[in-house]
Amino acid sequence: MNELKPGLIGELTQTVTKDLTAAAIGSGLVPAFATPAMVALMENASVEAIKNALAPGQTSVGTSVNILHLAATPVGMKVRGRSEVTQVEGRRVTFKVEAWDDKEKIGEGTHQRMVVDDAKFRERFEQKMKSMS
Repeated sequence: MNELKPGLIGELTQTVTKDLTAAAIGSGLVPAFATPAMVALMENASVEAIKNALAPGQTSVGTSVNILHLAATPVGMKVRGRSEVTQVEGRRVTFKVEAWDDKEKIGEGTHQRMVVDDAKFRERFEQKMKSMS
């Protein structure tokens, strides 16, 4: 297990499909890679960056996203998300996130996650779900 510290990096790659476009997701009308899909790629890269540094029984949840979507990416092109831990303050982890397609940088920004006890988180969530009945 690694230490949770600045410098940890996670990267993920995916191909843009029709299901990942703004028109399909409902975040716009264009048939290009959707901003919410790019944010998900960046968040998943952040999870990847720290997963081996968390203690058994811990997980992380996203708490903040500040992203610029810089360029459109067509269906069929590959996109790569990269996340680097820049700061660890107690349970709060801050990341620099970026994304590229085959041609250029398409996104950048910051993301924060909170390290939580997985069992306690799930228990509170289950209680909330039961309260809906």
